[in-house]
Amino acid sequence: MISYKQAINKLKKFHLPIKSEIIFSKDSLYRICSENIYSKSNYPASNNTAFDGFAINSLETKNASNIKKIKFKILKSVAAGDNPKIKNLSKNTCIEVMTGAVINKPFDTIIPYEKSKIIRIKNFNYLVINKKINKFNNLRFAGSDYKKGQIVIKKGDLIKPSDILVLKTLGIKRIKVKKKLKIIFFPTGNEITNQEKIPNWKVRNSNGSYIKSFSKILPLNIIEKPILRDNDEKKFLKEINKNIKNKIDIIITIGAVSAGKHDYVPRIIKKFKGKGFFKGAKIRPGKPILFSKLNSNTAFFGLPGNPVSTAACFRFFVLPFIFRSIEYLDNSPIKAKLKNKFEKKKEFTRFAKGKITVSNKGNLEFEVFKGQESFKLKPLSKSNAWGQFNSGQVRFKKGDLIDCHTTFGVNFL
Repeated sequence: MISYKQAINKLKKFHLPIKSEIIFSKDSLYRICSENIYSKSNYPASNNTAFDGFAINSLETKNASNIKKIKFKILKSVAAGDNPKIKNLSKNTCIEVMTGAVINKPFDTIIPYEKSKIIRIKNFNYLVINKKINKFNNLRFAGSDYKKGQIVIKKGDLIKPSDILVLKTLGIKRIKVKKKLKIIFFPTGNEITNQEKIPNWKVRNSNGSYIKSFSKILPLNIIEKPILRDNDEKKFLKEINKNIKNKIDIIITIGAVSAGKHDYVPRIIKKFKGKGFFKGAKIRPGKPILFSKLNSNTAFFGLPGNPVSTAACFRFFVLPFIFRSIEYLDNSPIKAKLKNKFEKKKEFTRFAKGKITVSNKGNLEFEVFKGQESFKLKPLSKSNAWGQFNSGQVRFKKGDLIDCHTTFGVNFL
């Protein structure tokens, strides 16, 4: 059995050669950018008003006062989407504008309705000004959000709903992203069932649903295969060979990786003499973890069958390998102060379920939940992060700075 650090160092030597493809930006949710995306134009495209009101030329107000009031003839009303071209422009004229209306010269400032005084003279409306007005009031400037040529989304970024909003607004129709990884996994064990009503000696196939759920937030095509039973050793070997031939990116088994009578996965995988093979790491939960790079196109992970152990090993072994392969960059640990003390065995790295919150002073804090036993699901369901407690230390006190990792690997915090 190797340390967690040794296991991770082995994994870091390997990745999969995942190619890119060009897709419609509207379909790019939770895909990984393969290259920097640049704005093709300024946004906003033109100066426009931030309020309903009146657009004037501020220079024409420099002599205005309560004694010398200046009247501006209102020529027309311009709304968002209207052609901003104005005819018959002359001195001391203005236009009525609605929020978002494009503002062209000589107009350079906006007076909101609530600060406006309007009078009517001979069938025309006039805006009355009794003081100097500064230019650029209540304006949104062209390119103030995005300038032409500016990076919109960086290579290695995960596309979020807000990114799709930006891409559509800027008229970026197609983008280059990493292809989705092809992953298959096999639940194992005679105790596992897909039935809803079960006797108390059976276990529902919850790990399958958990693993498949990651295809909703990451660029993964995940296929669940039929359950491998305790006497399916030959079937398992046949499945591995078939899926290597089919160039499946990652093959995963859940269960049958420990040292029990029916734990045949390790001895089958050893036959392939893959690179980087290791079985067992000094971590909790998830000690029986297994890895092997079967060939240049296919990697194998054997996860323990306990649900919390499955979750931990998928998070700290499978996901980092996936992220390297698709070049997802935003998955670094989050530093947080420990909110309560914690103890563990010295030789193991421990991943504890808990929650990151922000203190009254604005600091990130991590609370270790009660119930860290690997069979307890309630703390995992209420957590938003794992706290990492490294080997070589037994006691961690309140206020210690530790590495934390979001539960699902994506830094939505």
